[in-house]
Amino acid sequence: MATATEKKSTFREYLEALLIAGIFLGFTNTFVVKTFYIPSSSMEDTLLVGDHLFVNRFIYGGKGNGAPGWLPERPIRHGDIVIFRSPEQPTIDLIKRAVGLPGDTLQMIDKTLYVNGKPQPEPWTIHRDPNVYPDRPGVPATLRARDNWGPVVVPQGHYFCMGDNRDNSYDSRYWGFVPAGMLAGRALLIYWSYGGQTSDGTWHGVGAQLAHLARTLIGIPTKTRWSRTFHLIR
Repeated sequence: MATATEKKSTFREYLEALLIAGIFLGFTNTFVVKTFYIPSSSMEDTLLVGDHLFVNRFIYGGKGNGAPGWLPERPIRHGDIVIFRSPEQPTIDLIKRAVGLPGDTLQMIDKTLYVNGKPQPEPWTIHRDPNVYPDRPGVPATLRARDNWGPVVVPQGHYFCMGDNRDNSYDSRYWGFVPAGMLAGRALLIYWSYGGQTSDGTWHGVGAQLAHLARTLIGIPTKTRWSRTFHLIR
């Protein structure tokens, strides 16, 4: 029969193990990998509403997220899908594709992106609106900025990011450049893709949250997009 001292020792071991696990998970989520889910269609068809991602937080080093300097890193490249804090609402994370790096000259002519004077093929983009709107007075500002703009030069320490669903993405065309300090990492892997109702990220009360959780659990077998599980993001 275990003594009180032995029970106390066992409890202490479990407590220490939980504390160590908590510290490890906190370190991992802060510096190495965090999770993110897609709430909108702005990155279709590359990323779908309901895709749940792992985000590589250390790849861009300590410039924006405080990652330790000994972790492997590289600079942002054209075409990287990046997660960053919204320049308009810093409490919200956004996900877009980096199309302009510091010093680049960017211009869009009839929906075609030019970087440093060269048209970009961008095979990942989709255009669901066949209309092309000119940049001229009389055209609504949101449409003028969508299809024709520039040239603009990306400042040092900033990036220009756009969604792959070009006709339906609120991005750098409207709110400007992304400061390097707002970057949180690069999209790495889809670990789960759910085709059912997805949370909009706002709190609707305990009852609504529990109901949403129950619907999600029931829908996992039939509404999970199994073909997208563990899909590397490009």
